[in-house]
Amino acid sequence: MINRLRHYLIRYARQQAGTVSYLTLVHESELGLNLDISHEKSRLNEMLAEISTEEYAAGRPLLSSLVRVQGSKGQGDNFYKLCERLGMGEWRSLKQDENFLKGLIKECREFWQQEANYEQYALNTATS
Repeated sequence: MINRLRHYLIRYARQQAGTVSYLTLVHESELGLNLDISHEKSRLNEMLAEISTEEYAAGRPLLSSLVRVQGSKGQGDNFYKLCERLGMGEWRSLKQDENFLKGLIKECREFWQQEANYEQYALNTATS
């Protein structure tokens, strides 16, 4: 399930503009999760955090920056707390900095739209 989610986000970074909602992500990547059930939504959050943690450790951008919280233009507190755990800064400050998330999204798109990066990293990962 994590691989399917990661590959969906990579394709999204390469082919789509903007960000993807949780609901669209679950539906289009065929995860079969019901976001109305709290533990299933938590599982999705855990998978996104795991993917981004592994990507960051490998020197690649955070794929979860492309996923927006429902009813929001951006990310929720969990995303910024993940960024804090990764050493990017204090989460409240990151959340207040409107250029922080925009920069992460831009970096993610630019990275995955490079054919060499896609060929080298899209299928070859530790989450396999």
